[in-house]
Amino acid sequence: MLLAEREYGNISARDLVAASDTNLGSIGYHFGSKEALLNEAIGLAFEDWADAVGSAIRGRGDAGLAELMAGSLRVTLDEFDSMRPYFQAFIEALARSGRSPQLRAQLAAHYRRQRDRVADWILEAAGAALERDQARYLASMMLGTADGLMIQAFVDPDDVPSSGELASATGKALGGISRRGKARR
Repeated sequence: MLLAEREYGNISARDLVAASDTNLGSIGYHFGSKEALLNEAIGLAFEDWADAVGSAIRGRGDAGLAELMAGSLRVTLDEFDSMRPYFQAFIEALARSGRSPQLRAQLAAHYRRQRDRVADWILEAAGAALERDQARYLASMMLGTADGLMIQAFVDPDDVPSSGELASATGKALGGISRRGKARR
C-alpha cells in the first residue's frame, strides 16, 4: 500500500491511479478528493489493526475490564512498528483537516466508529456494571491514550514505557475493579 511506502503529502493522484489500476476521474467521483481517499485508507488500516487488537484481547473469553484496558495498551505498543507508516499518515491527515471541513468530518466519523466498537468491547468485559454512555466515555479515553502512546513512540521511542510495564501499571491501577465490573472489598 502506498501509505506504507511513501509520505501522505507526497502521494499524488497519479500514484493512486497507478497503484489501483483505475482512472483519475474515479478518485473524485467516489471519494471527492485524493485526501479523502487516503484518509479512508488510513481509517481502514486502523480498523483492521483494531480488529487484531480486539481479537487478541477478547479471545481470552473471561477478560475483565482491567485486562481489556491493559491488554489494549500492551498491543498498541507491541504492534507500533507495523502501524508506524499509517500513524505518520494519520498525523499528516490530522494537520490537514484543520483547514478542510470535509477531511475533519471524515476523521470524526472514523473516531465515532472506533469509539462505538471499543465501547462494545468494554460493555462485553464489564457486564451490566456500565451504561452505554459510560462505555463510550471509557472508549474515548482508551483511544486517546493509545493515540498519545503512539505519538510518544513516534517522536521518542526510547522513553516510552514497555508494554509490560504499562500493562502492569494499568492492571494495578484498575485492580479495584474485578471481572464483570464488581468492586473488590
